[in-house]
Amino acid sequence: MPSTLTFLGAARTVTGSRYLVESAGARVLVDCGMFQGLKDLRLRNWADPVVPSASIDDVVLTHAHLDHVGMLPRLVAQGFKGRIFCTPGTQDLCSLVLPDAGRLQEEEAERANRGGYSRHKPAKPLFTENQAIATLSRLQPVGYQRPIPVAHGAFEVEFLPTGHLLGAAYVRMRRAGGVGGTVLFGGDLGRYSRPILPDPSDGTATDVLLVESTYGDRMHPAEDETERLRTLILETAERKGKLIIPAFAIGRVEEVLYAIKQLEDSGRIRALPVYVDSPMALQALTFYQRHASELDDDIARRRGEVSAFGTARFTPVASARESMDVVERPGPAIVISSSGMATGGRVLHHLAKGLPDPRNTVLFVGFQAAGTRGRQLIEGAQEVKIHGNFIPVHARVEKLNGMSAHADAGEIVRWLRTFPKAPTTTYLVHGEPSAQDALKSRIEHELAWNVQVPAHGERVTVPL
Repeated sequence: MPSTLTFLGAARTVTGSRYLVESAGARVLVDCGMFQGLKDLRLRNWADPVVPSASIDDVVLTHAHLDHVGMLPRLVAQGFKGRIFCTPGTQDLCSLVLPDAGRLQEEEAERANRGGYSRHKPAKPLFTENQAIATLSRLQPVGYQRPIPVAHGAFEVEFLPTGHLLGAAYVRMRRAGGVGGTVLFGGDLGRYSRPILPDPSDGTATDVLLVESTYGDRMHPAEDETERLRTLILETAERKGKLIIPAFAIGRVEEVLYAIKQLEDSGRIRALPVYVDSPMALQALTFYQRHASELDDDIARRRGEVSAFGTARFTPVASARESMDVVERPGPAIVISSSGMATGGRVLHHLAKGLPDPRNTVLFVGFQAAGTRGRQLIEGAQEVKIHGNFIPVHARVEKLNGMSAHADAGEIVRWLRTFPKAPTTTYLVHGEPSAQDALKSRIEHELAWNVQVPAHGERVTVPL
């Protein structure tokens, strides 16, 4: 019986990464991500599973961003009994993001019920904080380049460094014993010559490849965007405003802090109060120290020390009360808070207070999926809905693409050129249609590879 691969997420859209591999009764799920952005996509989070959760033998994770791991607690609550294989770095970061996501789900449901702005009576969370904590016991950490059996020995998987995030990996899957072909799940592809994380490892021979296409239709700015960040800091400070940076708590906060510190250390900006209003991000900094050997050479030589990210007037914001104090405190200041697409979290309080004030600047430093508040703002929305209220937008809204953790079109092609030979089939995932179509055309033209763009729910045969 042939093995099959079903695209249950990240097909013609950026979020919800989830791929089901089936063979002779064995079932393995690669990633179990949350759909984000447009309502039609978010509704998929509530849909009944395509196969019973209890019938899945094991799960394998590429990395710890919510669009790759955010539905694990729901999977477990629905009856999944197997193990969840990941790298040690991914395990650490999951211990932060999953309970936090459950807590935010509960808080949003409670707020909606209190405010009466949900169509559901009562509004319920996708999963709870306790369900997320229970899920953590299923995580089975495995180091890079250490092949392990999964699904009771039906398959063998191996993690290879990808450079996208602490602990991020490509997943190479093959039949146990080396029989049959190979499928490489690319996860999210990191970038070349960026601080903190090393370059992606070279491609390896595979029959089938899944590669992301988030920025498949564009190139990141060639110039160092640290200079643009400097300009925005100086101009906002001159207006005595706040620079509010919605940032992903794991990965992006570290890069933003590093850039600000470099500007301070070189004397190109004066030291301003820098508030990191994200307990998750603060804890993540300690994980970067724990896994220093996996970081870029410059950080690794300093053993990943937190001081590499500590600006002169760095202020961690721990409690909700401290967070609200910062919301009310006047500028000039820099506030870094999650979530990165402004879909939830403490940053919403900063935006609700800061968006109506023209002295302030809101700066996005990562991809903004369709349907998110972040996308609405960078596309020029005059008002956005936060906690049931419409908030006018008078603040300056800017975006830096150069700090993205996702490879651009050129970097994706550069990585594909490192493969010793062309895969039989390359599937483009994790991208919006325009980006995928552009990247497909480019790869076919420059590399002459067989490239396919799967639809949501599409099932294909793979040589496993």
